[in-house]
Parts: sequence; structure tokens; C-alpha cells
Amino acid sequence: MPLEDAFEMYCKGIVGFGPFWDHMLGYWKESIERPHKVLFLKYEDMKEDVSFHLKKLADFLGFPFSLEEERAGCVEKIAKLCSFENLKELEENKAGKSIKNFENGNLFRKAEVGDCVNYLSPRMVEQLTKIVEEKLLS
Repeated sequence: MPLEDAFEMYCKGIVGFGPFWDHMLGYWKESIERPHKVLFLKYEDMKEDVSFHLKKLADFLGFPFSLEEERAGCVEKIAKLCSFENLKELEENKAGKSIKNFENGNLFRKAEVGDCVNYLSPRMVEQLTKIVEEKLLS
């Protein structure tokens, strides 16, 4: 499918698992109303401070890191083990298909915030920004 067609479907909320924007907004609202039940993590935030958000996730799951674990570097070790760079190099993520006929290798690009500008036209970036603001920030 051409990128332009896939982009238009995405903007309309048409994805393989249901109406994307409603789905995302539902989780966002629940995370505000019931923060002890729903943890909403944003990619940009996680990229900015991996250790902070890893500790936040551990706390949310009810398994906070002990002082001994933190001093032993467990947080950093887990962050490295689960890093984009490490996961991208795993053989199961390089080959095969996990979602219908979608190649696993296509699930990984650069893991850089704002990298969409290398794939989307300025018009597309503007359209997506407007939709995000309309659907999720209002």
C-alpha cells in the first residue's frame, strides 16, 4: 500500500485494530480518571528519561526497584536490554511476520522523536499535528 493511502487511512482512524483515535483517547481519559489502573506512557517522554519511566512502570506494576537494585544498576541494565537498539538486532525481529503479512523488520526505523519528517511531506506532518491536537488535546 502506498504511504499516502496508509497515511489517509490512519488520519481517518482506520487501522487493523479498530478506530485508532477513539481507542487512544479512551485510554488517555482512563489514565487520568484511574491512574492506579491505567498507565499512559508517551514515547517522547520515555525517550527523554528512560530510567524515570522504567521506575514509574515498575511502581505501577507493584514491583518497585529496591535501593539495592537501583545501586546495582538494575534499572540501567533493564533499559539496555529493552532498548530499541537491542530489540532491533534480535533475530526474531529481523525476520518473519507478526501482524498479518507485515514484515517484522518494518516495525523498526530509527527510534528518533520527530523522525516522521523523513517519511512524511510537510503537508502530511501539518495534517497529522492538527488531527492529534483536535482528537487528543481538546
